[in-house]
Amino acid sequence: MSAQVSHEAHHNEIIRRTANFHPSIWGDQFISHLPKDKEIEKLREQFKRELLAAASNSSQQLDLIDAIQRLGVAYHFETEIEEALQHIYNNRIDIEDDDLYNTALGFRLLRQHGYNVSCDIFNKFKDDKGYFEQSNDARGILGLYEAAHLAVHGEDILDEALAFTTIHLKSMASSPNCPLTAKVSHALKQPIRRGVPRLESRRYISIYQDDPSCSKTLLRLAKLNFNLLQDLHKEELAEITSQYFISFRWWKGLDFARRLPFARDRVVECFFWIVGVYFEPQYSLARKILTKVIAMTSIIDDIYDVYGTLEELELFTGAIDRWDTKSMDQLPDYMKICYEALLNVYSEIEEKVAKEGWSYRVHYGKEAMKVLVHAYFNEAKWFHENHIPTMEEYMQVALVTSGYSMLTTVSFIGMGDMVTKQAFDWVFSHPKIIRASETIGRLMDDVKSHKFEQERGHAASGVECYIRQHGLSEQEVYKEFHMQVVNAWKDVNEECLKPTAVPMPLLERILNLSRVLDVTYKEEDGYTHVGKVMKNNVASLLIDSVPV
Repeated sequence: MSAQVSHEAHHNEIIRRTANFHPSIWGDQFISHLPKDKEIEKLREQFKRELLAAASNSSQQLDLIDAIQRLGVAYHFETEIEEALQHIYNNRIDIEDDDLYNTALGFRLLRQHGYNVSCDIFNKFKDDKGYFEQSNDARGILGLYEAAHLAVHGEDILDEALAFTTIHLKSMASSPNCPLTAKVSHALKQPIRRGVPRLESRRYISIYQDDPSCSKTLLRLAKLNFNLLQDLHKEELAEITSQYFISFRWWKGLDFARRLPFARDRVVECFFWIVGVYFEPQYSLARKILTKVIAMTSIIDDIYDVYGTLEELELFTGAIDRWDTKSMDQLPDYMKICYEALLNVYSEIEEKVAKEGWSYRVHYGKEAMKVLVHAYFNEAKWFHENHIPTMEEYMQVALVTSGYSMLTTVSFIGMGDMVTKQAFDWVFSHPKIIRASETIGRLMDDVKSHKFEQERGHAASGVECYIRQHGLSEQEVYKEFHMQVVNAWKDVNEECLKPTAVPMPLLERILNLSRVLDVTYKEEDGYTHVGKVMKNNVASLLIDSVPV
């Protein structure tokens, strides 16, 4: 339904935009439940022995490492995996094999761990004319396709490999005789590099258990571990959302759905995003912190995009700049509700991290929020002034409003001692990987959400800006944005190669944020309009346990 839009306040009546966001679909189903399974430690030690025994067979070792990672249990074996890959890299084992699958798997695993393996190793699979040789090796073709998604700029052979394998895999996917049809179809939709690890591990458990060569020990470990973490995640989400945890003033305690009905009620979806960023048990505090901040950011975004007048938004932006309770007095009632909750969230965060000596980190989180709301305000001014910026002007602001820098900053706050002041300063320097991740999220979001936003009244998206500046059709702009996203992924890949600017676990947060956005906006705006895909994803991670 189209919304009425008014750019001016008329006497005592203000006609506001409304997006008619649907309410939360989850209710209070996330209640406290923790398992007491003691078997995982025993299985972990048993599988360590299996992994050690495979050291003499590098092909088997690579297969096991790939399975460990795809099943979501790699955090149990970080030392063993790193030692094995270091040995393989130093000795060029398998990556110089004449078997396409082994070469591609070795290349992908090493690149995933930051080893800058040369893509020239794939030249041996080309014919005399420089084309990839035709092959019926479905597993090898699929492996090369997945490896090609680790490309960086200037690696033409990987671009050629991706084009070659995509054509062949599409043909295989439509063939009733292909034994890998299900794997191929999923890979074409969601390559490993861009998939949310926790979501992909849930799916891969079902695939791995049908593999006759699978490790029964690893399979059982993966199933029990998935369920253990799912129950931990349920406990965390219950603490945030359930009405029985009023002392936390979240989410039912704040009652935003009733008090701020114009805003999206999406705290469960926010938590799904954050589980995508880090699912491991050691990041429990970090998940709680980031979920609360991203949920608050969603409300703030809707105040700027949907409900606030320009005069009100100017007051709100100034209040966040000052960050003190006295600033609340000048705000309209609905903004007071949000502002007080925001300050309380950060006060709670500071109280929790002070015990670890991390209070300085909260300052960075506040500063990142201030930068974000100033960008929100710029977009609000564009709307009220009917201004369509150039693409360059748009991206300068819209990369900030994608929220990546703010979310990356806050994601570090509760992560542990590996995070330093230098890491936060690095984020604020706006490095290439942050810019690339912002580009991925912003352009994919714009393509999927711009029509709805324009119908209900919104500043011009990148699609409108690009059409206006370059005179292209909507479909031509979609293609251009797709190529920019592809190039941005190459920047992400490049920044994850050793030596890295910050420790790899910090880069993984940025990589995983990109993955979450890829999954959320691939088919639709799955956050604003919670459809079948998002519902199934949330259910698979937070509701449905794995049969053991």
